[in-house]
Amino acid sequence: MPVYPDKQNLLLWLDETRSTRPVQTPAEWAKRRLHILENFQKVAGPLPALRRGTPAVEVLDEERLPGVIRRKIRYEAELDDWVPAYLLLPEVSGPLPAALALHQTIRIGKAEPAGLGRNVHLHYGLELARRGCVVLAPDYPGFGDSRTDPYARGYLSATMKGIVNHTRGVDLLVSLPQVDRGRIGCIGHSLGGHNTLFAGLFDERIRRLVTSCGFNAFAHYLGGDLTGWSHRGYMPRIASEYGRAAARVPFDFTEVLAALAPRTVFINAPLRDTNFDVAGVRACLAAAGPVFALFSATERLQSVHPDAGHEFPQAIREQAYGLLAA
Repeated sequence: MPVYPDKQNLLLWLDETRSTRPVQTPAEWAKRRLHILENFQKVAGPLPALRRGTPAVEVLDEERLPGVIRRKIRYEAELDDWVPAYLLLPEVSGPLPAALALHQTIRIGKAEPAGLGRNVHLHYGLELARRGCVVLAPDYPGFGDSRTDPYARGYLSATMKGIVNHTRGVDLLVSLPQVDRGRIGCIGHSLGGHNTLFAGLFDERIRRLVTSCGFNAFAHYLGGDLTGWSHRGYMPRIASEYGRAAARVPFDFTEVLAALAPRTVFINAPLRDTNFDVAGVRACLAAAGPVFALFSATERLQSVHPDAGHEFPQAIREQAYGLLAA
């Protein structure tokens, strides 16, 4: 599978002879997109054959909040592997939009977006449910109540295990009778921000994606030192196979973002985010913009840059909810 040294100019693809061809149509872009997915899997490991259909679900607890039922559940992502989650059900009639709400790096995991953490600015799952959206907030491996070791199950990264869990979460959402299958979204901050992109990369049922403080181009991440991306919570092959060097990794977030076209992507990239330098986000926007334009979908790639740090301000969240709950 060809690796592209230039991950900024994306309107090119390499044919079977490794000759460079221009991307002029969506069909030609599909060839480059396939290469992006395959190069991503060189790092995160292969996407396994997924179980399909409605996953088994167990309800562990339930409480009624103003306008919302909050159920603590677990769903079976793989044989004998259960994902702890909160399912938030608005007390209004359907058909309703639905979304995954993916948590940041925090010990309590799913509880924060479900409205149980101290930081009220990250209760986006509960806030979204109160706006009439069915929400599933799962634990990422190793957080909250999750005890799954992805590596013991044969995965090469926690990232790929997260993708599988989130895809099965979408299977659960679309099985619910009150959910409109054509209005599935995903929202996340920080860890949840990049997991939103990863989930959308492999699951095209996710039509609306909101990522807050979740990514930038690798060269802009701490000067290109990818140590933070290479531990067991993410993709260890970034260290073992690519020496933690941005220039050696066969994919970049410029490509991941572009591969979401022509779906709706809303990006919160604050000016003072020290985790993900806004210049690196702008590099991704510059690379992905022409791909969205190829689909006549320029307006679906949206970004805001509040004067804030690694935060998800209320005014920005309200903009995001307007997209997800529409």
